[in-house]
Amino acid sequence: MQQPVRSAADSHDVIEVRGARENNLADVSVDVPKRRLTVFTGVSGSGKSSLVFGTIAAESQRLINETYSAFLQSFMPNVNRPDVDALRNLSAAIVVDQERMGANSRSTVGTATDAYAMLRIVFSRLGVPSAGSAGAFSFNLAEGMCPACEGMGRVSDLDVNELVDVERSLNGGAITVPNFAVDSWYWQTFVASGLFDPDTKLQDYTPQQWQDLLHKPATKIKIGGTNITYEGLVVKVRRLYLAKDRESMQAHIRSFVDRAVTFTTCGDCGGTRLNQAALASRVAGRNIAECAAMQISDLAGFLRGVDDPAVAPLVGTLLDLLDSLVEIGLGYLSLDRESGTLSGGEAQRVKMVRHLGSSLSDVTYVFDEPTVGLHPHDIARMNDLLLRLRDKGNTVLVVEHKPETIAIADHVVDLGPGAGPDGGRICYTGDVAGLRRSDTRTGRHLDHRVTLRETVRRPTGQLPIRGADLHNLRTVDVDIPLGVLTVVTGVAGSGKSSLIHGSLPRRRGVVVVDQSAIRGSRRSNPATYTGLLEPIRTAFAKANGVKAALFSANSEGACPTCKGIGLVYTDLAMMAGVASVCEQCEGRRFTDAVLTYTLRGKNISEVLGMSVVTARDFFPSGPARVILDRLADVGLGYLTLGQPLTTLSGGERQRLKLAIHMAERGSTYVLDEPTTGLHLADVDQLLALLDRLVDAGNTVVVIEHHQAVMAHADWLIDLGPGAGHDGGRVVFTGTPADLVAHGDTLTARHLREYVGRG
Repeated sequence: MQQPVRSAADSHDVIEVRGARENNLADVSVDVPKRRLTVFTGVSGSGKSSLVFGTIAAESQRLINETYSAFLQSFMPNVNRPDVDALRNLSAAIVVDQERMGANSRSTVGTATDAYAMLRIVFSRLGVPSAGSAGAFSFNLAEGMCPACEGMGRVSDLDVNELVDVERSLNGGAITVPNFAVDSWYWQTFVASGLFDPDTKLQDYTPQQWQDLLHKPATKIKIGGTNITYEGLVVKVRRLYLAKDRESMQAHIRSFVDRAVTFTTCGDCGGTRLNQAALASRVAGRNIAECAAMQISDLAGFLRGVDDPAVAPLVGTLLDLLDSLVEIGLGYLSLDRESGTLSGGEAQRVKMVRHLGSSLSDVTYVFDEPTVGLHPHDIARMNDLLLRLRDKGNTVLVVEHKPETIAIADHVVDLGPGAGPDGGRICYTGDVAGLRRSDTRTGRHLDHRVTLRETVRRPTGQLPIRGADLHNLRTVDVDIPLGVLTVVTGVAGSGKSSLIHGSLPRRRGVVVVDQSAIRGSRRSNPATYTGLLEPIRTAFAKANGVKAALFSANSEGACPTCKGIGLVYTDLAMMAGVASVCEQCEGRRFTDAVLTYTLRGKNISEVLGMSVVTARDFFPSGPARVILDRLADVGLGYLTLGQPLTTLSGGERQRLKLAIHMAERGSTYVLDEPTTGLHLADVDQLLALLDRLVDAGNTVVVIEHHQAVMAHADWLIDLGPGAGHDGGRVVFTGTPADLVAHGDTLTARHLREYVGRG
């Protein structure tokens, strides 16, 4: 139902959205109450993110950017105004999303939350012997970092076998480093240096020649009357490649670095990153590296014993921060944990804790599925923190599917009724009680419960895991039953991923279907990734009597201006790059000539613009229909065939990979939280899909917190009892019915309540 439009003068206590049309939003108008907790619901692709992130948050952040000076604006990306008629009464928006916190190895949980900065001050005041100011305990400052590893905690070495082939000469291509091929400029400096005979095999070099080839420091030499700098191959490779951020490298360079570089713990600092003076200074018998390596829950206990008046207020603030991390279910982390190793859900919760300590109020906080990766036991903690943010006088907007979080909302905005072109409309606004009474898809499924299986499948064998001790695992022995649906559960940090991903992926026949990024270029999309484009191209070629290559945006038919991407990316050096729609093809990706060819009245650009559901009707049979059916089966019916893979969420990426692997038989599938991003109504569809995989002769192992998946399993493996060093043990194996009837773990209590036997 579309909400009645109020005048702007009625109230300043609501965010007024009028005529929003971002992506699939159908001219949406809605009022969102300020200083309240509003949850946005609806099936995947219904328009929730387009309304919350793409419209409200985007416009707030754009307006804030406009308040900066022209000089500062020149360093900011150019953000277009959302497609909306009017937005009124906005406050500053802070987006707390699931984006990883970056791969900078100098960033840790401690530095990202300021907890380590406070700990450094404590040691600067109380440490014995004194090492100096707080900077003396920083691994990112020269006065505190280990000089050997420069504060990295590890040192890199190059595998010479990946740099050269000793059985060849320089003229024969002995140097195997990218961009050092025969006749390249780099190759010529070695050949013309006069240090080696270019026709002598490297294995016949004298010790001095070998030293000069690999390790000679930068030296001025004269070649043909020109002075140039010669440096050994190892020296040059370190300078050219190892000093750069890995993620910014070209794919072939990154692949070479991954092969050639080995990392070992720094021998001087033992991986602590700090110099000896910092490590010698102690408080209550511990140095700062030992404190940073402690589990956060243990560190909080340690600091409660530090009662010196000189640091009492600071320790109190630090304890509040650490207690918040424990409260949100991250007590198993340590301050020295690199930020880049956190999952999306962990990263979001770390950011959330950072904002809890903020002195700002009347801010709009925007969350994207904050319950991702959380056990039901931890969701209650997350809910408390959302309410605390609201109670500080902030507006809290949450995109969420979990009924536990929907239940605490002051206000609900339900979008739909379907996905893609079938969504984008307001189906309900109001309180949770009204949502339950409504006839919307969300309202009907809010109290839906999956029942326990009456009979479970019998295993066809066992997949043994013995002595698993990765991370916090306590030498775990467990058998994974074959031919059934097994769910591995436990609180966040209990060891689920360590057990499964640390033991199964290397085994024959195991297919890991996770949420990691899909490698590919900007022009990769569901059609290219799944192989769907091939039958589509073939159909167009046959219908028009031309080459199939014309209908690929990566080949002959591509628009020459944008190279088939549909967008033109402008590199602005210090600024973020800007993408604009290609003026030549108007975003259609193909040349005008190619777009004159049609298949049943549609050109190739129009077909790639179809959703999976629409395309199924357009391709009623044949190989294209088979692939489209798989995409629909995994809940991706709303995706468009040409949507860039870089825009997909982790859950969508996982389901896309699953659609590809569904053609395989006799495999063991490992899925990691496949319910991520799924609406309550879509979980039943996922369970039916998992059943089909098992009934086709496969084994399915799912790491999952959703009680519906637990209840539907044939077998459960529960880890715990807690997180970090309080976990790492198998606390239950058996059927869900056994767990409900006899279990006393956290999972047992929540599953018992879920199935109505609590």
